[in-house]
Amino acid sequence: MRNFWALVWGAVVGVLGGLIGLGGAEFRLPILVSVFHYRTLQAIVINLIVSLVTVTFSFIFRSGVVGLENVTANWAIIINILAGSLIGSYVGVHYATKVNEKVLNRVVVVFLMFLSIVLIGHDLIFSIGVLQIPYLLRIIAGFLAGIIIGIFSSMLGVAGGELIIPTIILVFAVDIKLAGSLSLAISLPTILMGLFKYRSLQQLTGIKSEQKFISFMAVGSILGAFIGSILLRYVSASLLYLILGTILLISALKLARHKPRTL
Repeated sequence: MRNFWALVWGAVVGVLGGLIGLGGAEFRLPILVSVFHYRTLQAIVINLIVSLVTVTFSFIFRSGVVGLENVTANWAIIINILAGSLIGSYVGVHYATKVNEKVLNRVVVVFLMFLSIVLIGHDLIFSIGVLQIPYLLRIIAGFLAGIIIGIFSSMLGVAGGELIIPTIILVFAVDIKLAGSLSLAISLPTILMGLFKYRSLQQLTGIKSEQKFISFMAVGSILGAFIGSILLRYVSASLLYLILGTILLISALKLARHKPRTL
């Protein structure tokens, strides 16, 4: 029954992620902690694994719409942000494994609340337009943003799309649909770096017994992402971001009341 619910929740989160072109990890993390009662660090590692699968298939689903040639044509942006995100991802794992459970839980809550504000205020943020800054400063801004994105990605088990997409749009003046695909291309190596570092710190050994659970949730996420991409045609973008931001805020508040498990 637990694996069945992993499939169901994976599909629900996949739909949410598919609707906005993300991996859905931000919605999945509170569920892993509050519903399935994983310790925060353990939930983060599981989230990274499921995110890797979801982001990979999301990238495949979007390739027919955006086109791989458009993604490869913007390789410089990918490399720019990725250079910082890989460093940040490596550093983020170090902090995630050093801080205690209560502090890590608070970091997760703050991050989720921040993302909820970004989603709810999405229209206002993107109405600002592209930042008019020199090319060299764009490179520096992209690199620094990548470091921050990588830290949060590995610390919280998320792909970081909510941070990557606004960065690409505001700094590099890229269309939002293309920015979504570029974000996925950046997220894949960033997630892999986080998993590699967690593996080197022996953090993956503790979830070997959860392989079946992870598989069911990953399958559900893939199915949900596909359904979400279809439903996207019938949902207003502005309303969608408002609804998802509200859901994320509720998840953050619920997680804030959650008491971390003790060893």
